[in-house]
Amino acid sequence: MFANERECCLIQEPHLPDYHIHTPFCGHAGGEMEQYVAAAVSSGMPEMGFADHLPLFHIDDPTLAMCHADLPVYVERVLALQEANPGFPIRLGIEADYIVQHLDDVARLLALYPFDYVYGSVHFIGEWGIDQSRFKYEFERRDINDVYRLYFEHVMAAARTGLFDVMTHLDVVKKYGHRPTRDLSELYHEVGATLAKSNVAIELNSSGLRKPVEEIYPGLELLEIMHEHRVPITFGSDSHKPAQVGQDFDLLLRHARAAGYKDFVGFAGRQRIPRPLP
Repeated sequence: MFANERECCLIQEPHLPDYHIHTPFCGHAGGEMEQYVAAAVSSGMPEMGFADHLPLFHIDDPTLAMCHADLPVYVERVLALQEANPGFPIRLGIEADYIVQHLDDVARLLALYPFDYVYGSVHFIGEWGIDQSRFKYEFERRDINDVYRLYFEHVMAAARTGLFDVMTHLDVVKKYGHRPTRDLSELYHEVGATLAKSNVAIELNSSGLRKPVEEIYPGLELLEIMHEHRVPITFGSDSHKPAQVGQDFDLLLRHARAAGYKDFVGFAGRQRIPRPLP
């Protein structure tokens, strides 16, 4: 919605927390963790949160998520940064993929560490990595409306597990610009009702502005429906470089307000903390 305005917008970044920050542990992010913290502090954020990719169980690919041996190291590094920055809250988050065959494995890992929040994400439909450029061709082989329905069925199933506090990049299925050819508002209302009943929030994610779709996740129509169902929101840049921390948060704030939101939630110890939008 705001892709064109992005280039000329002179509004100072609002003081919102960025809860979606990756690290080199995931295999596809650069920079040091201390640089991400410095970027958040210098931007005037009230707090930040690391949310790197939980190790995967169904595939062995060090470019997609951290390896199992690195998970305790990642946690230790975040806890050490918390101690080194006592005046600036740094939350320990994690992004965990919904893979139905490995829900017990994910639950076991999550229980081992004092996470402040857990992002749930759907990157796979079966063996298909829907947001990986090497598998873009698969979109041309399928009915796009079926892809959308199957993707959001995975999102709803993930929310029902109770494993996740927030569903991230809610409509990442649009990443490469593929759009449904029929009205999916009924499906979106089903998603909103499911998230609300499951007590799961969603994230406004600015990384879509850096992708081929050039649009915030989720889009305004979907976000308005989430607001109608009173699904809480939080904010994330999905940064993989220190320079991306808090990127386009002015547009995220305007996006939230355009959908009718007046507040958002923070997290600590897996508990939601309601806050007014700035």
